[in-house]
Amino acid sequence: MKKNNIIPPDVTWQDITEGGTINTAGNAKLFKTGDWKSQCPHFIKEKCKQCLLCVPMCPDGAITLDENGNRKDFDLSICKGCGICAKVCPFGAIEMKEGAE
Repeated sequence: MKKNNIIPPDVTWQDITEGGTINTAGNAKLFKTGDWKSQCPHFIKEKCKQCLLCVPMCPDGAITLDENGNRKDFDLSICKGCGICAKVCPFGAIEMKEGAE
């Protein structure tokens, strides 16, 4: 019986990443986790003052910027609907609504 080793024999436990650790931001971009959400963010452009507080707070990098650095709408294919962006927006430019779109 042939044994399939996932980890090469010369790798020690000190060389292995701890389970559950995410070493890079925006991992949802690789897996398109947008279908997981039960709430969906809605961007209200008229209320947005371009403070961009929401951008670094998004754990999935789902808030996009244009070539001038201005906030655009969400990339809903990677947004999980956590609502952090809506909580940090001081202008009420993001509202969470039930259901995925």
